[in-house]
Amino acid sequence: MNNFLVGTGTALVTPFKEDGAVDFDGLTNLVDYCINGGVEYLVVLGTTGESVTLSKQEKQEVINHIVKVNDKRLPLVLGVGGNNTALVAEEASQVDANDFQAILSVVPMYNKPSQEGIYQHYKAVANAASLPVIIYNVPGRTGVNMEAATTLRLAAHSNIVGVKEATGDITQVLKILKDAPEDFYVISGDDMLALPLVTAGGHGVITVVGQGFPKAFSDMIRLGLKGENKPAYNIHYKLIPVTEYAFDEGNPVGIKAILAAQNVCSATVRLPLVKATKELQHKIDSYVNDF
Repeated sequence: MNNFLVGTGTALVTPFKEDGAVDFDGLTNLVDYCINGGVEYLVVLGTTGESVTLSKQEKQEVINHIVKVNDKRLPLVLGVGGNNTALVAEEASQVDANDFQAILSVVPMYNKPSQEGIYQHYKAVANAASLPVIIYNVPGRTGVNMEAATTLRLAAHSNIVGVKEATGDITQVLKILKDAPEDFYVISGDDMLALPLVTAGGHGVITVVGQGFPKAFSDMIRLGLKGENKPAYNIHYKLIPVTEYAFDEGNPVGIKAILAAQNVCSATVRLPLVKATKELQHKIDSYVNDF
């Protein structure tokens, strides 16, 4: 596996038309916008892509479209997750290695497994997977935290190549960075902590906000990776307001409002999510206009 996971990956939204259908023109715009902005790789059908609201057919259509538009310009990572271990393992075994370079798999949600349960889940998925697996810890969505010790235990598995950490807990991140194998990728899943993680020794970010500002965000991460902290933090501080806006009313509500303000795609989301309020959209529009 090469070093494509070093740098900025964008967790793509799934654009929708006003009637709720998938907007493939908007998806084309988004893919091109991120690639032209200089990101290192694209993440398809993660939680930001509202994958839980897509039918099996829609998911395949989204995958096919992104693969076609990307045209092998950037590496692709596919989100394959859920709380039925057998089903996740089966899906992970069927991912086309011609189109994707890795799998991103979230900690099982709702079941609230123990640390041993999380370990055994990922062991089963990694054993079955046709591609390298990035494990994904986001307790705000799943209801359970994968502890640093569990992550480090999983890092010893030959087919688990990295972790996307979205705890918002820098202490937990530092524990992983301290003891992780040299070839294990520690990737931020928290946009606000992405640069601090990188400057502490991490490898990059899978970002939500970065698809709205791909050049600025990827420049910031590259500067951080090179140890050029002052210019990196100048960008970081400039992005703080919009990073907060992106999550004020939930994800991907905020980032879709940001993309709509830049005419990349519409702000439409699927229930149970609803569009950003007028107040939030006004803040975002003002920020984008001044950026």
